[in-house]
Amino acid sequence: MNDPAPGPAFRNPALPVAERVADLLARLKLEERIGLLHQYQAPVERLGLRAFRTGTEALHGLAWHGPATVFPQAVGLASTWNPDLVREVGEATADEVLAFHHKDPAGVGRNVWAPVVNPLRDPRWGRNEEGYSEDPWLTGVMGTAYARGLRGDHDVLKTAPTLKHFLAYNNETDRCVSSSSVPPRVLHEYELRAFRRPLESGAAVAVMPSYNLVNGRPAHLSPLIGGLLRTWVDGDLLVVSDAYAPGNLTRLQGYHRDLPEAYAHAIRAGLDSFTQDDDDPSATLGHIREALRRGLLDEADVEAAARHVLSIRIRLGDLDPATPYDDVTQEVVNSPEHQALAREAARQSITLLKNDGILPLRAPKTVAVVGPLADALFEDWYSGTLPYQVTALAGLSERCATVYCEGVDRVALRAEAGYLAAGSDPQGGPLWVGTDRSGFDVFDWGGGAFAFRAAANGRHVSVAADGVLVNDQPGPSGWEVRQTFRMEERPRGVVLRNISTGHYVAVEGGVVGTVEDPEAAAVLVVELVESGAERAARAAAAADVAVVVAGDHPLVNGRETEDRSDLALPARQEALVRAVHAANPATVLVVSSGYPFAVTWADEHLPAVLWSAHGGQEYGRALAAVLFGDEDPGGRLTQTWYRSAAELPDLFDYDVIASDATYLYYRGRPLYPFGHGLSYTCFAYADLELSADVLAPGGTLTARVTVTNTGGREGEEVVQFYTHQQRSRVKQPVRQLRGFRKVRLAPGESRTVSVEVPAADLAFWDVTRGRFIVEEAAHKLMVGRSSRDVVLAAHFTVSGERIPPRDLSARPLDAADHDEYDGVVLCDAAPEAGDAVRAAGAGAWISFRDADFGRPGAGPSTCALAVSSTEGGVVTLRVDDPLCGDVIGAVTVPPTAARHDLVEVVTPLAGSPGVRDLYVVFESEGVTVSTLGFRP
Repeated sequence: MNDPAPGPAFRNPALPVAERVADLLARLKLEERIGLLHQYQAPVERLGLRAFRTGTEALHGLAWHGPATVFPQAVGLASTWNPDLVREVGEATADEVLAFHHKDPAGVGRNVWAPVVNPLRDPRWGRNEEGYSEDPWLTGVMGTAYARGLRGDHDVLKTAPTLKHFLAYNNETDRCVSSSSVPPRVLHEYELRAFRRPLESGAAVAVMPSYNLVNGRPAHLSPLIGGLLRTWVDGDLLVVSDAYAPGNLTRLQGYHRDLPEAYAHAIRAGLDSFTQDDDDPSATLGHIREALRRGLLDEADVEAAARHVLSIRIRLGDLDPATPYDDVTQEVVNSPEHQALAREAARQSITLLKNDGILPLRAPKTVAVVGPLADALFEDWYSGTLPYQVTALAGLSERCATVYCEGVDRVALRAEAGYLAAGSDPQGGPLWVGTDRSGFDVFDWGGGAFAFRAAANGRHVSVAADGVLVNDQPGPSGWEVRQTFRMEERPRGVVLRNISTGHYVAVEGGVVGTVEDPEAAAVLVVELVESGAERAARAAAAADVAVVVAGDHPLVNGRETEDRSDLALPARQEALVRAVHAANPATVLVVSSGYPFAVTWADEHLPAVLWSAHGGQEYGRALAAVLFGDEDPGGRLTQTWYRSAAELPDLFDYDVIASDATYLYYRGRPLYPFGHGLSYTCFAYADLELSADVLAPGGTLTARVTVTNTGGREGEEVVQFYTHQQRSRVKQPVRQLRGFRKVRLAPGESRTVSVEVPAADLAFWDVTRGRFIVEEAAHKLMVGRSSRDVVLAAHFTVSGERIPPRDLSARPLDAADHDEYDGVVLCDAAPEAGDAVRAAGAGAWISFRDADFGRPGAGPSTCALAVSSTEGGVVTLRVDDPLCGDVIGAVTVPPTAARHDLVEVVTPLAGSPGVRDLYVVFESEGVTVSTLGFRP
């Protein structure tokens, strides 16, 4: 297909990519190279280069371009614990991207912005649904599988997958201005680990930095892009900005004085493509030209970025006479094969959290299907347009008689002048005030967010561009969701505040609109017309079984730009569950959500609880197949379900080690642990064997175990292997996933499964020497059904190295490489590179354990600290204790002009020979320390 052809080398597919890129770069003028550094790349007609754009959303199917197959959300795909299946979904998605690209090359590019590999550190994160797991290794496995499917197996890429979002990004609150404080161990063992596997394997070929800052420096300027990420790949890595993030470098973040300076820094740091100003590159390219004129960039910087861009284009076959994918047509979109794949992915993602024996259902005559999600499928921001919808109600109705109740309250809203009213026109219209008692159905999506649907036409109330309330929307929708309100209490009723605009519902001249002034808001009396819970209870009482489908709306209270504040099921949904159970104890709760809920009451009282992410177009059939026992529930949790948000650290605390966060370090009793998920059958584990009792540093341990289906039906088990290092210089995970195998066994069938654990995987980051090490220590290997349901264990020893005391004479100590801390944040030592430590309050400290001060009379006599502080302050050096340890030195920090203006201050050291714990105590708030150098 791509035989060598006469013409320029860059057109010859038989030549190596690097040679083709070099040839093309040599032919491009500087201005043409600059034109490649924007999302929308202009054509170069004299060389036959077409226009090219980066960025097609494809997180769990093609998004934003019309009907396409919609698969379960990413967190649901990961819950299958089936990388082969996830890869198949990636392949199907890539095929549909190609089909749309062939139809609209300018509108649908082949650089896809997926997968998201941010570890799911905190379940309150608004974008939890986009990630895979709280475990970075499992995130890497699933991200690699999906990206491998997206890229294909041919040398010519199907699509060019882009990893999002680098780095340490798990908060929507203040996301563009907040800084994630990430200590070295957390950086290397947790955050970076999720990115490394997809890049090293070649599955992903691009990376997108995140909106936030990391240790005080914008992620788009991270020195890790060039200094680390690009060392993990063979060939070139494309780095694309997030939308409008480059402009934040001066506006919101104030990191640089102007955009030419900021863009120059970004390009030098490794950014290749600016996603700025939509499809208008003129301003961006102008700033790059100005940076060149000022000498902030040179032509070699532009050439390097252009090379990365062109490398991906050539690997996509963009400059080839033909590609292996030219025959992909629209027939693949929502094809029967993709529908079946969507159904199987949904089925394997459904996770049985509790079952007292009510499931599988035993031929019920009638099932009451209840809840706000019972007959609804929702699209999230990064999903495609559903080509059809099989809801829970539709799926169950194909199997037996059903009765349906949405279970939401119908209310009337009475203002001083009358009732808020809505018309019956299917297209909707402005609300008004009248005498008739019109009804509105109230949807509680948690976090104080409510949506109102007019009973007159079944359309949701929204705030129009002119501020008038209209009943014209099918539900919460769009980037700026204008269909949700908060109900704020007032002495005579409530006022409604639109969440998007922040404005209050008001009535003036019979028109229902919004105003900014809360004092002008209309005080409304909420009159209950009909109780949704009571109506649902009556339906449940008349049925054999009740299935309540509850959960979240993907565009409300937990989405991009909005974190959750708690883990509770929305209050009205919780009341619905309790009312239905009171009417019929045979009640099954099905949670459909992009994140965990603290369903503690349901776990204590209901006979069965299931969860799945929003499952795509075939969700209802997959759910019915599981509920009726046609299939085993195949899902297992990829993150911890806590009992309360009180068990979580602060949302902005990224130090999972110090805060005991995620299953790796959490020592409490979760509602449902990482890896949890039940089967309809039982499995026994036996004969755990290890290939060795002692593992050499470069060796690999093989663990084998025999699993037997001891039940009476076929079922699936996810056999999970964990390790724990039992002795260490540092705090180690309580348990850490090392491998898994998903098996399907017939009754009585046994199978021996194995995983390999390279000794290198047992390494941790040694802050004393700035590298990974495998420590000499005893380890325990555990195998079981989840991180907490361990069935068998065995012990082995690793003959690694021992960490010596810190050699203070070898090199200066980086303050960021401390062992423990209190009251400090990590910050940037300089704009380009380097981390430092800043005191968030007086009395803060950092410690360096096992510091070797040498023999008496032979140790260091002075310590030079690189410090800054706009106000000045004092830093004290103590040994053995930060409060009452002996003082061995102290420095006065002079006021500095700016935080990056580090100055050197020196203190003589009192005698403290031997190996001691060194504490650097910040007596003043705002003092920054970058390094400590000990001198004879």
